[in-house]
Amino acid sequence: MPFSGFDILILVLVVFVLLLIFAGIKTIPQGFNYTVERFGKYTRTLSPGLNLIIPFIDRIGARMNMMEQVLDVPTQEVITRDNAIVAVDGVAFYQVLNAPQAAYQVSGLQNAILNLTMTNIRSVMGSMDLDELLSNRDAINDRLLRIVDEAASPWGIKMTRVEIKDINPPANLVESMARQMMAERNKRAQILEAEGLKQAQVLEAEGRREAAFRDAEARERAAEAEARATQVVSEAIAKGDVQAINYFVAQKYTEAMAKIGSANNSKVVLMPIEASSLIGSLGGIGAIAKEVFNGEQPAPAQRRSTSRPPVTRSE
Repeated sequence: MPFSGFDILILVLVVFVLLLIFAGIKTIPQGFNYTVERFGKYTRTLSPGLNLIIPFIDRIGARMNMMEQVLDVPTQEVITRDNAIVAVDGVAFYQVLNAPQAAYQVSGLQNAILNLTMTNIRSVMGSMDLDELLSNRDAINDRLLRIVDEAASPWGIKMTRVEIKDINPPANLVESMARQMMAERNKRAQILEAEGLKQAQVLEAEGRREAAFRDAEARERAAEAEARATQVVSEAIAKGDVQAINYFVAQKYTEAMAKIGSANNSKVVLMPIEASSLIGSLGGIGAIAKEVFNGEQPAPAQRRSTSRPPVTRSE
């Protein structure tokens, strides 16, 4: 059956309508927003999913990634406030919140964010000393994030993080810092050693003071005991007790012998010893002790005249 001209026209119209429908259907992937331009002017934004536009009148403008993105900040040299030159690099994270602003408020969004971040890195780090840069990296990151986010907010983006990755001073400066650190550690070690020596000397002085106090106390007690013994002997002599005199004689006699025997320059000592006198003196000492502790009257000791020849002592 041959087709007439009307049939062919209907077929062409159907095909044209189908082509228009397919041209007006737009599928937007998740995480993206597309802008729609009508005769070159922005009209609306297409969200993820199935969307319809007017073919040949509307067209897709910018395809904006709405997910969080990372941007590497290349290495650059920064001069600090104390004139130290350091090489610094970093990384920036941002997210597009408003697709039309990100598409039409700035040309080259990533390039603009990169240059803004690098400029503020030089400004922030250039206002600090080298020691502050090395020890306050978190404070630098927070300050950079606040400044860059405020500057980029008209572009419809949110700066989520700005991080400094590496701070590399020159080799000679690193060597100088190492020497300074070693000198500081040596200084601290010397201070600790001096403090320990001081504490030891203080403890030693306290020990000597305590020992001197105890020695003085011992001498005081010995003097009191000697005074007591002298008083008892004096009372015994006043009562006519001859054994008290023998006690003193025997004591001094014994002490003299001990000193002579312990002298370094003594070689041979010849001295007469009266055995009966020494025995009588010892007896007097015993009687006095009984009188002091028991309150008994001592009995007079008998003297026997017994003499011996001189004794020779050699060392």
